[in-house]
Amino acid sequence: MANEPYDLRKVLAELKTQPGQYHATDVAVDPNAELSGVYRYIGAGGTVERPTQEGPAMMFNHVTGFPGTKVLTGLMASRKRVGLMFHHDYHTLGQFLNDAVENPVPPVMVDDAPAHEVVHKATDPDFDIRKLVAAPTNTPQDAGPYITVGVVLGSNKAKTMSDVTIHRMVLEDKDKLGIYIMPGGRHIGAFAKEYEAANEPMPVTINIGLDPAITIGCTFEPPTTPLGYNELGVAGAIRQEAVGLTPALTVDENAIARSEFTLEGVIMPNERIQEDINTHTGKAMPEFPGYDGDANPALQVIKVTAVTHRENPIMQSVIGPSEEHVSMAGIPTEASILELTNRAIPGKVRNVYNPPAGGGKLMTIMQIHKEDEADEGIQRQAALLAFSAFKELKTVILVDEDVDIFDMNDVMWTVNTRFQADQDLMVLPGMRNHPLDPSERPEYDPKSIRTQGMSSKLVIDGTVPFDMKDQFVRAQFMKVTDWQKYLK
Repeated sequence: MANEPYDLRKVLAELKTQPGQYHATDVAVDPNAELSGVYRYIGAGGTVERPTQEGPAMMFNHVTGFPGTKVLTGLMASRKRVGLMFHHDYHTLGQFLNDAVENPVPPVMVDDAPAHEVVHKATDPDFDIRKLVAAPTNTPQDAGPYITVGVVLGSNKAKTMSDVTIHRMVLEDKDKLGIYIMPGGRHIGAFAKEYEAANEPMPVTINIGLDPAITIGCTFEPPTTPLGYNELGVAGAIRQEAVGLTPALTVDENAIARSEFTLEGVIMPNERIQEDINTHTGKAMPEFPGYDGDANPALQVIKVTAVTHRENPIMQSVIGPSEEHVSMAGIPTEASILELTNRAIPGKVRNVYNPPAGGGKLMTIMQIHKEDEADEGIQRQAALLAFSAFKELKTVILVDEDVDIFDMNDVMWTVNTRFQADQDLMVLPGMRNHPLDPSERPEYDPKSIRTQGMSSKLVIDGTVPFDMKDQFVRAQFMKVTDWQKYLK
């Protein structure tokens, strides 16, 4: 497999050589809430209801109702595991991805397409995506089975631009998906508007079960990747190997050649569907802030024309609030913030971390370098740059270089010993943020929230004033280079 192109199977083969990073079970599991319920205890992490923990990626070999299909979850539910899969130090993944964005390796068309080993077309009399695609429900309240980590590939009408993004998609009928495309910022949404204005269906492919370089790389957003930037080039740069594409079989679009599952179809113009039309729970699925999302009354509709997959396919799924979302959304956001701050104030932001407490989107911790007195205040400028780099960011914590930004105890130590609320707190009211934060509604804060999706933003400046640095030196312990010998 060493000479094979990168795909999910090659990544899993490498991961199995790393102790504690992968676990498979032959115990039968129900995809309806039980699968996610099990993994919640084993390795979900993130903002999932406690108890949970960081654990191995998990393969369920026997999924009730889907003989021959395995379900994988938690592949990216550990930053350290992402580092292992990318062959890179997990501490500097943000800069690693930033370099990949700046030096993309564009995708290429290939002849070898394992994604088409088995083909089911909608014209087949027994075609039913609900029986072909082992999409789990996260909780008993979900609106239905969800595709949570399907990479949607689409193009503009002129076929001059293509893009890939991830959306929540619920299986509504035998050949129908509901897709939530968040307003603003998503290029697939811009393309869909173009098709809808012309009253034409938009061809797309939904690619599931991929090399995590694709899954993480495709979550970049503007301004880092503007309209016309195809994020498959990021995955190509991570692997130094172009992602292979192949023509879809039933629509005029390309598919990722080595995906485990591919759904082909069209986004229907001027057609909408109630998200929980089959369950009427009022809920969608648990989202990254840790709460159930409200069912959308008017999702866009994908009419599925075919399902293709590899022999003995692997269905990949993500628990909405898990650490896996932190990896997919947070690491690219770190890269975006580093890219902007490196250009505006080079050398002043040493590193950035978007922790699980913010689901990868709502919070960032910035490590600041102050070189002389002229740098005092640059840390707050960095916070404003972070907000401009990513509008969905809500909270920024600023710390000095001696603080481990990946250790929340160390970060909170900073807040308790290098922070005074009357001096070091900045509140920025009336700004745009992420609509899935349940506190962002007018009835919660009528003074500054006019419409849902607005928020007050917060900067906690835990950096020491430059002229007082000598008063905030941490206790200096002896440097012992051979300390590990005492553990033998």
